[in-house]
Amino acid sequence: MPREFYEPSAKVVAKRLLGHWLVRRTPNGFAGGPIVEAEGYITNDPGCHAFVGLTNRNRSMFGPPGRAYVYLIYGFYHCFNAVCCAEGVGEAVLVRAIEARFGAEWMKSNRPVEKETQLTSGPGKICVALKMDRALDGADLCDVRSEVFLAESPDVKQFRRRFGPVVTTTRVGLTLAADWPLRFYLEKSGFVSKRKRLITNG
Repeated sequence: MPREFYEPSAKVVAKRLLGHWLVRRTPNGFAGGPIVEAEGYITNDPGCHAFVGLTNRNRSMFGPPGRAYVYLIYGFYHCFNAVCCAEGVGEAVLVRAIEARFGAEWMKSNRPVEKETQLTSGPGKICVALKMDRALDGADLCDVRSEVFLAESPDVKQFRRRFGPVVTTTRVGLTLAADWPLRFYLEKSGFVSKRKRLITNG
């Protein structure tokens, strides 16, 4: 994906990312799949890590756009984000779920599950399955030589039609700005992490 794809607000980019591919380079080739759920974290958003200003933890969030922001939660799980907006503005998209389309066996070796839909149906699950941690913080998502990158899907429109409509709803696990409609997912995907009261679709 070109860097200009990430220049708009995370609210815009989160929805646009649906159907495009999250790709992890592995010893056995590539692993990953299409994004089916994403959340935007934006300027002046109390639920956003950048709300407190620049810190060592959130430094990657402030750009440049098209970089990874990977952080640790609960002392164990990592979350993967795509940084948006101009450099100096702290916005990012949290990738909450992908469909495990390629490299699934390698992912299962990292995160054994009974049902494949459980493999990458949550932000922490994605990072375990794809072996992503803070070492990938700041990775260039626009460079196919990177250890992790986002790639444009040639059949994104067909994928969205097949698994749509796009549902817009509130974010998961927040106490601040919990009612902001900044989460987007594809309704018919079995990999969606959590379905909440629908706000809009289309």
